[in-house]
Amino acid sequence: MITIIPAIDLIDAKCVRLSQGDYNQKTVYNENPLEVAKMFEDAGITRLHLVDLDGAKAKHIVNHKVLELIASKTKLVIDFGGGLKSDEDLRVAFESGAQMVTGGSIAVKDRDTFLHWIETYGSEKIILGADAKDKMIAVSGWQEVSELSILDFIESYTSKGIRQVISTDIARDGMLTGPSIDLYKEIMSQFPELGLIASGGIATMKDIYELDEMGIPGVITGKAIYEGRISMEEIKLYNLNNL
Repeated sequence: MITIIPAIDLIDAKCVRLSQGDYNQKTVYNENPLEVAKMFEDAGITRLHLVDLDGAKAKHIVNHKVLELIASKTKLVIDFGGGLKSDEDLRVAFESGAQMVTGGSIAVKDRDTFLHWIETYGSEKIILGADAKDKMIAVSGWQEVSELSILDFIESYTSKGIRQVISTDIARDGMLTGPSIDLYKEIMSQFPELGLIASGGIATMKDIYELDEMGIPGVITGKAIYEGRISMEEIKLYNLNNL
């Protein structure tokens, strides 16, 4: 059974979504992220992907108070990302209630620090963010495309103990055009034991069922929920049927 992981993206402590990571294409869906998190919990959701978009821009953690609030008022297992660049950022994230953190740009630009985090906290707490455009890793809020292929990038960290990877096909993120099936098939073929979490493009429950049939362990969805294309009732039913 695939784990459905809703996303809450934060700007100014509000629940927003961007299209293809573009800060100029921002929609505010709810001014109360805790309310949204509780709605997810009521539908049987157990895990939350919380992204600090202000932090991604500022290059340090910003919305830790929202993290703390959701962590203290729900039982959701929260993985937190966005702008985590230093040991201090990680300390604040974990002390604020994150059970896991996601590092993407840092894993490209400061490999030593990211490896230090894996060593210090263990691979169950550190998730690799592998966001790609045309199968090449993109960083810095997707503003820069590197010369690293996604498969080589994942390989370089699974060999160092990484077990969970969130992979977003940037071209599909927030576009509701369906997930990047071919990309995920390629990743799972090369790394069959990987805890891969697919992200980007999810439009309906059909997309989630397709990923489930492929054996993908987790899927992140945001816009499809906020736009009403996937209802809380559908998620609730899915979770009840797979208890």
